[in-house]
Parts: sequence; C-alpha cells; structure tokens
Amino acid sequence: MGKELTESLNGSKRPEEGRSLSENNEQKYWFVMRDLKRPNAKIPAYKQLADEPCEVFTPLKRILKISHGRRVREEVPFIQDLLFVHGKACEIEAIVQKIPTLQFRYQKGGFRRPMVVRDRDMERFIYAVKSSDNPKYYLPEEITPAMYGHTIQIIGGGLDGYKGTLLTVRGSKTKRLLVELPNFFSVGVEISSEYIELCE
Repeated sequence: MGKELTESLNGSKRPEEGRSLSENNEQKYWFVMRDLKRPNAKIPAYKQLADEPCEVFTPLKRILKISHGRRVREEVPFIQDLLFVHGKACEIEAIVQKIPTLQFRYQKGGFRRPMVVRDRDMERFIYAVKSSDNPKYYLPEEITPAMYGHTIQIIGGGLDGYKGTLLTVRGSKTKRLLVELPNFFSVGVEISSEYIELCE
C-alpha cells in the first residue's frame, strides 16, 4: 500500500467524525474495513460477505497468472486488505464477531471510532467504476502533474453530469475521466469523445 494512502487510512478525519455511530443505530454507513487473510486466500473477505445482509465494494484489478501451465486473467483486489462495507453499525459489528479476519479500520485518536466514507462519494465512485469494462486504479502518489489534463464535464451517456479531470497517459489514445474517492485513490474510466465538454 502506498505511503500517502497508508497515512490517510491511519489519520484522516471523516465527515461523520463528530457523531457517535451508536447514536444512530438505524443509519447505514460505508465502513472502511481490513481483511487480515493471506493474499492468496481462496475466499477473501469480499467473497465471504456475499451472503451477508450488507453491500460490499472492493476495487478489483486484472492480473495475468499461470494456471496449469496456461496464462489466465484473474481479478484480484487492487489493495489486498482493503474493502468497504455498507450497513448499520450493529449489523457490521455482528459480522465482525463471526469473521475474526475482518476488522474495522479506526480513525486516529484512540477513540476506536470506525472510519466511514460519505454515501455520495462512495456511490459516485462505484457508479463510475461499474460504467467501465476496464477501470484503471491509481494511488495518490501514482498520479503525476503531467497526467492531469483538461477539466471536463460529461454530457450524455452513462456518466452524464460527471465533472473531473481528463487523464493523460503517454502512449495511450484511450480517453479516461479521473474520478477520485477522497483520501483513498482514484479510478480512470473510459469515455467517448462525443460526450466530452471542456470546462473553462
């Protein structure tokens, strides 16, 4: 995991930091979780939670691996131990009790306040990821100033209304919109030129 992201996970404040989660038992949050299983575990936490009454999001990347002497593509977590789980605090706490290798990530400060992400930030990011057949994830330190292109707005198509930065990657003709999940990472999603409008 990159240094900047590690610092973010260990010390960033969250929008709901001033509110006790126990005060709002019926409120659902996107909790930032840690999977303690080995990287090569057959059933990582995001798969194990498939039957639980909660929504799970894990950014996945495609890799090439050798299986039975053949090269095959496989989807694996972009960050092995990171996942996001949406549900009530009491529901997620019950799941954590059942799965000892699943943990909350806590905000820095010693109060054991779980880290959460704003619903609108998470939903916007997930929607952008699902709109692309081949999303490309980037840690904060992986995006150089030269990669930031024009500020654009998408008019029409599946990402209508999205506004962000056009990602510039040397040697690539594919146009991608850079969508950020604040304090974590960004994703570049493919967009068609016909939907791009430059912002002044």
